[in-house]
Amino acid sequence: MRASAMLLIPLLIFMLLVDIYTFRGIKPLLAKLANKLLRKSLAILFWSISIVVFAGFCLFMFGIQQVKQSDAYIYVGYLVVSFALFYIPKFVFIVFVLLKDIQLLFKTIFNWIKGKRNKSLSPNNSGRKMERAEFLYQMGLVLAAVPFAGILYGVTKGKFNYRVMRENLQFNNLPKSFKGLKIVQISDMHLGSFNKKFDQVAKAVELINEQEPDILLFTGDLVNNFAEETEGWAPVLSQLKAKIGKYSVLGNHDYGDYSDWESAAAKEKNLAAIKKFHQKIGFRLLLNETETININGEEIALIGVENWGKPPFPQHGDLQKASKDAEGQPFKILMSHDPSHWDAETLPKTDIDLTFAGHTHGMQFGIERAGIKWSPVQYKYPRWGGLYREKEQFLYVNRGFGYIGFPGRIGMPPEITVVELT
Repeated sequence: MRASAMLLIPLLIFMLLVDIYTFRGIKPLLAKLANKLLRKSLAILFWSISIVVFAGFCLFMFGIQQVKQSDAYIYVGYLVVSFALFYIPKFVFIVFVLLKDIQLLFKTIFNWIKGKRNKSLSPNNSGRKMERAEFLYQMGLVLAAVPFAGILYGVTKGKFNYRVMRENLQFNNLPKSFKGLKIVQISDMHLGSFNKKFDQVAKAVELINEQEPDILLFTGDLVNNFAEETEGWAPVLSQLKAKIGKYSVLGNHDYGDYSDWESAAAKEKNLAAIKKFHQKIGFRLLLNETETININGEEIALIGVENWGKPPFPQHGDLQKASKDAEGQPFKILMSHDPSHWDAETLPKTDIDLTFAGHTHGMQFGIERAGIKWSPVQYKYPRWGGLYREKEQFLYVNRGFGYIGFPGRIGMPPEITVVELT
């Protein structure tokens, strides 16, 4: 509790200072309203929202021991949304309040030096200054509405606005029987974050099935941390269909590394239950192994490694072991959760033709419009979303099916990938 208070008190002080400074800019705008009741109501609404957000942080911090571990991610999501929705717009607004204060400070200093302090405070000048200040505050208010609207859309509609991304890839060494093979990839479900919204995910399942995949690949992070997050999801996810087969690998969140366990046995039991759920919904979970896919007597290799990531992410993957049975196959596909694995091992050490990865989520925020492709996650993962190629080897990074932390997506819709081989 002491550690929670040490984290909470500075945060609340910071939020309070932001509120006070924001209200300083809003107050002149409220004063322009003719209706006194409306002025008071808006002021009360402003501070009421802040009090509710403050209370939410306090209740979570001091009541976290009573929160079911698998539900903690949902409560954290509520707090993140509250902060983002009501404080990021305030940060935008107070920039304009700050600009006006800086302008006033420099002007006051200048007039003091010139000995014209009294003139600068004359009624006529102060009236003009107030008009200019109100204009800046109004502009700040308008621009603050942009992130508010974007965040609100992201947490209500954006996180379920599934987007189908299509690629046609040509390989000279692809066996003829596999020409036109349609691979559908999904990644990073994070079931615990959905808060049992079965209907929304069921619509996405229908959209996946509409693509008529020959092979369906899931590249890890089924859960946030706990096997109990899978409860109730089997009837929905077992409806996923593929003509040849459904295959999956584990992601960094599936190992339960983001929680303290009462024993190593409890952690292992959690992982075993997650592995069993893959089987329950009809997926062949590849654990550092190869599956041979046969069509009309011709074969390709599908390799699946356990999670391999750069520290602090775990490195359970063993590519050498996983690809041992793929030797001699004319065409190889790899499933590896973390795209950094491609540069670290796949490119320099193998002749694997096509790799599917996920993990980055596109940071659930970015811009992909009019030739612009940007997300803050690119500063950690240069290969963070979409198709990449080095000579004859390809990597596709799925932007994620679900979400974690921030329960929404802004400019980075959840993705269903369709890759057709020719």
